Amino acid sequence: MAVGVDADQRDTADQRDATAAVVPVGSPAQPPAPILSYPRGELLRDGEPHRILAGSLHYFRVHPAQWADRLARLAALGLNTVDTYVPWNFHQPRRSAPRFDGPRDLARFLDLAQDAGLDVIVRPGPYICAEWDNGGLPSWLTGMPGLRPRTSQRLFLDEVARWFDVVVPKIAAAQAAYDGPVVAVQVENEYGSYGDDTDYLEWLRDALVDRGISELLCTADGPTELMQDGGSLPGVLTTATFGSRAGQAARLLRERRADEPFVCAEFWNGWFDHWGDPHHVRSADSAAGALGEILDEGGSVSLYMAHGGTNFGLWAGANHDGTRFQPTVTSYDSDAPIAEHGAVGAKFFALRERLRAVAAGTQDGAAASEVRDRPLPPPAELLAPRDLPVRQGAGLLGGLAAMSTAVRSPYPMSFEELGQPSGLVLYRAWPRLPHGSCELTVTGLHDRAQVFADGVPLGVIDQETGSLAVEGTGQRVRLELLVENQGRINYGPLLGQGKGILGGVRVERRLVHGWEMCELPLDEWSPDDVRIAPDAAPPSGGAGFAVASFSVPRPADTFLAFPGFGKGFAWVNGTLLGRYWEIGPQLTLYVPAPLLAAGGNTVTVLELERFGDRIELRDRPELGPPQEFVETFD
Repeated sequence: MAVGVDADQRDTADQRDATAAVVPVGSPAQPPAPILSYPRGELLRDGEPHRILAGSLHYFRVHPAQWADRLARLAALGLNTVDTYVPWNFHQPRRSAPRFDGPRDLARFLDLAQDAGLDVIVRPGPYICAEWDNGGLPSWLTGMPGLRPRTSQRLFLDEVARWFDVVVPKIAAAQAAYDGPVVAVQVENEYGSYGDDTDYLEWLRDALVDRGISELLCTADGPTELMQDGGSLPGVLTTATFGSRAGQAARLLRERRADEPFVCAEFWNGWFDHWGDPHHVRSADSAAGALGEILDEGGSVSLYMAHGGTNFGLWAGANHDGTRFQPTVTSYDSDAPIAEHGAVGAKFFALRERLRAVAAGTQDGAAASEVRDRPLPPPAELLAPRDLPVRQGAGLLGGLAAMSTAVRSPYPMSFEELGQPSGLVLYRAWPRLPHGSCELTVTGLHDRAQVFADGVPLGVIDQETGSLAVEGTGQRVRLELLVENQGRINYGPLLGQGKGILGGVRVERRLVHGWEMCELPLDEWSPDDVRIAPDAAPPSGGAGFAVASFSVPRPADTFLAFPGFGKGFAWVNGTLLGRYWEIGPQLTLYVPAPLLAAGGNTVTVLELERFGDRIELRDRPELGPPQEFVETFD
C-alpha cells in the first residue's frame, strides 16, 4: 500500500531506529530473563499464572492511520495480546535498503499495541505463509539461481542473516525486558508442513538469540505427529495451529512435551477465500464452541484472525492444490470477529463471552459476567451509496505500452529475469504464421495470459501449458501476450515458483524468438503514474484505463463495486487497492477513510476485459455467498 509519509513521520521513525540501535539487549552470556516462562509446565507471566489470550492482526494489512482503532477493538474483545507476522518482502520488495516508514513502521505499531495495553508476539519468519505473496519471502531472493528457501543452504542463510541484522534488533529493543510489549518471538512458521531441516531451525533460533532476543521462543505447527516432528526444537516451546478438535491437539502436545503448557498459536475461527471459490465463513456458535474447548483444556490461544484486514496492492498470495492454481482474493476479512472495515457482530460478542470467563479466572458464567469490558471504539462512518459515471481513457494495449519502456531479448523473459516482483508484463513478438489455422502454445505460463494478434483478442490461457488456434496468412503478425502474476504461492513445495513465461511460445512445433517485454509493476506506480496513465494513449476497444470522480465533505469508509466490469485493478487517489474480478466471490473493494480527502477524489481503473458503465460506492461489503467451513486435520 503506497501511503505517503511526511518529513516529521520520517524523522520520528529514524529517531526510533536510532534508539533501537543503542538499546542494550543483553549479552549471550547473561541474557535478561523472559517475562513468560513455564518452570513446572504452567505458563507464568512475571512469575504469576497467565493465559495468552491473543489475536492476530497484521500491521501490513491495515492502513497505519487505523492501527490504533483496530488494536483498541482487539482489547475490547477481551484479548491481552496481539500477534503479528513480519513480511520480509513488504519491507524489502527490491534488493535495496529495507524500509520501516509509513505502513512499514513496525516500531510504531508495537508502541501502539503497548498503548492499548496489549502484549505482542512477533513472528519474523523469514517465511510467514499468511496467504501473503511468496509467503513473505522477496521474489528477488527466491529468484536467485540455485537458491533453496527454508533450508540450511548457505546462500539462503546468508541472505536471511542480512535481513535479520536489520529487523531483529528492532524487535529486541521492544521486548518486555526493556519495558516494551514483546513477550515472545516465533521461530519460522509451520515448518513441519514443509520440511525437516533441523539445522535450519537451529540456525534461526541461534540467529534470533545472537541478535538480542531474550523473551520466550516458540514454534508453531499443525497438530499431527508428522508436522510436529518436522517443526519443533528442543528447548523451544511447541505450539499448535488448528481450527477444531482441541482435545486431540492438547493430548498430542502433552504426550510429546509433558513439561510445557498447551498453546494454540492459531485458532482458525474463520478462513480466507480464493478467486472463483465460495466465501468461507464460520458461525459464531461453532467458533465460540471450539474456542471454549481450547480454554477448557487450560490452553492459551491466538485467534487467527482477530482482524484480517486487506491484501492491499498486489500482496495477496496463492495456493496450489496439486491440480490447480488458486489465487487469493484482495480482502483478508477471513470472517474474523472484527471485520475488514472494523465492524463487529455476533462472532465478536460470542467469543468475548468465552474470553470473559478466563479473565474472571473461572469458567462460571455468572462470575464472568462481572468482568469489565474494555471500551469498544464507535463504528466507522460510512459514505452514502452513489453511482459514479466512468470516463474511458487509454486503450488496454496502447495504454500499457505507453507506460513502459520495452526490454528486448531473443526469448520471453520471466518476471524474475526482469527483476519485477509483481503486476503485468506485456510480451510482444512478430512471428510469421503459415496459411490457415495453426496452434499457438505457451509453456511454463504463470499465471494468466490474454493473447492478441494485431491487437485482436484471441482468448485467454490460464494453465501452465495451454494452446489457442490462430489464423495465418503467410505474413508476420504482431503477437502480444499480456501476462498477469496473480500472486505468488505462499504454502507448500511450490513456494518460490517463478512468474511470467518460464518456458516458451510455439507456433506449431516452431519456437517464437525476438521478444519485447514491457514491464508493468502496477503496485510500484506513483500517484503521478496513475494520474497520467488514462491519457497516455487514445481510447481503443472495450478495455483499458477508466476514471471516475466524486466529492465528499469529509473522509469516511466506503466500498467500491464494478458492475459490468470483468477483471482488473483499482486505485483511489493514486493508491492501489488491489484486484477485482467478476468471478467473485468478492465483489467490492474496501476503501479506508484515510485514503480519501475532503473535496475531490479519483478512482482509476485498469480493466483487462470489458468496461462497465459505472462504479458504485456502497455502504457495506459484498464478499460473496457464504459457505460454512471448518478446517480439520484427518
